[in-house]
Amino acid sequence: MSDEDDIVLSELDDEELVAQMFDDLYDGLKDEIMEATEILLERGWQPYEVLTKALVGGMTIVGNDFRDGILFVPEVLLAANAMKGGMSILKPLLAETGAPRMGKMVIGTVKGDIHDIGKNLVAMMMEGAGFEIVDLGINNPVENYLEALEREQADILGMSALLTTTMPYMKVVIDTMKEKGIRDDYIVLVGGAPLNEEFGRAIGADAYCRDAAVAVETAKDFVARRHNQMAAG
Repeated sequence: MSDEDDIVLSELDDEELVAQMFDDLYDGLKDEIMEATEILLERGWQPYEVLTKALVGGMTIVGNDFRDGILFVPEVLLAANAMKGGMSILKPLLAETGAPRMGKMVIGTVKGDIHDIGKNLVAMMMEGAGFEIVDLGINNPVENYLEALEREQADILGMSALLTTTMPYMKVVIDTMKEKGIRDDYIVLVGGAPLNEEFGRAIGADAYCRDAAVAVETAKDFVARRHNQMAAG
């Protein structure tokens, strides 16, 4: 692919550049994504436009191909890492311009569980979809979740477990939220290999998400519904 080396990003027009960014995100090319992000900003694009049209647009393709089994976890992690490169440039600018928020999610693996690949993938894909993510890491007791939700004024709580022995801890968190009267303030999404929809319903989560692509779609749906209710109310 010798012609690939000859592409000069700055010589592409906007449309070609965004198409090239889709390809570069797909291939996990972080430096190229950062360079292209800078070029679009220099050309007068709003940070929010770059985020939604170029980065989120590209990650949507990655997410769909991941869902359909065309891409696999390592490739998605590379793409998400490239996206992070672009985000590192946009984040401070987005904060200044007060861009519309998709929503904010607190995510972490539950107490007793130290698995994080699935959680990291969800966090990256959610960020790729324009959500703000607060990642609490692994082995989180209920206090960690509740403190973070309040501190961050989050919209969504995401909990992950990979062991059948740690799954029931999700119910502990949700029950504690109910006791404190705050359960309905948040959208609660759960995921992890041993879970299923029935389990999600039984513990009182809003939804069970079988993979990162589903998590993104589900979060978008719930946030949109919530906005509509607030507008109606």
